[in-house]
Amino acid sequence: MRSSATLIQWGLMFSKIASITLPIFTLVLIGFLYSRRVKLDEDARKNLFPSNERLKTAGTWAMKIKAVVFDAYGTLFDVYSIQVLAESFYPSQGADIAIKWRDKQIEYTRLITQSDPHNVSGSQYFRPFWELTRLSLEYTLDRLKLDRQSGQVEKLMQQYAHLTPFAENLAVLQKIKAKGLTTAILSNGSVDMLTSAVKSAGMEDVLDHVISVDPIRLFKTSPESYALVQQTIPVNKDEVLFVSSNAWDALGATWFGFTTHWVNRQGLPFEALTPKPHFSGADLNSVLSSLNLWATHELQTDC
Repeated sequence: MRSSATLIQWGLMFSKIASITLPIFTLVLIGFLYSRRVKLDEDARKNLFPSNERLKTAGTWAMKIKAVVFDAYGTLFDVYSIQVLAESFYPSQGADIAIKWRDKQIEYTRLITQSDPHNVSGSQYFRPFWELTRLSLEYTLDRLKLDRQSGQVEKLMQQYAHLTPFAENLAVLQKIKAKGLTTAILSNGSVDMLTSAVKSAGMEDVLDHVISVDPIRLFKTSPESYALVQQTIPVNKDEVLFVSSNAWDALGATWFGFTTHWVNRQGLPFEALTPKPHFSGADLNSVLSSLNLWATHELQTDC
């Protein structure tokens, strides 16, 4: 009987304690869970809506850009458009000619530069890009065992001097100029062939500079070739956005210290060598998207 009374007393005591502590515990638990939810909500908001400070940091690179410098061949001018004329001369061979011609052309530039890279007056083996373009065509025709008749080589060369520009070029360059940025070409191309291509495309008024590697007698991707930009335009490396459709060119410019944009027209994978270009897109319009990042960040920061 006594043990039953004791149990009842203990039960009443625990009940009183529980009636006091349970609400307190419940309040503490609710407060803890609420604080966790707020923290999670804050983290989510930071990811979806970056703070002003993060926006400023993300946009710093664009704020610095003062010049947008383009590669020419493959980036502004379609080197494979030559296959149409080549096909008319050599049925079923046009595409193969265009590809092999371009590959040999680039191979010759690398061979010349790498074989004498430290000569202060440039490579002793240097030949202008126009001459290399002709030699590359002749090699390609020999490799494919194709005859030269009725001035076909000359006609193909003249067509190369007036390669088809990509459709979006002019509008994109006009918009970049409207932002107050300096525009330029940096190319392996000879001065004369670049002048012809730019004039044929109607781009003289939207390009401030056309820079050829001819004076240094070294081709890209030599550091000296990219340094020509700063010798022509008063900018620091990090104030240049370099745009190329050639992944090797974008990588070389990235190593040099430029901010880079790869125009990946063919949907190729990134180079296995690192680093990747800072930006990339399917055509030249994607360059505007990159430049517009800062304008968007600036607008959000001011709100």
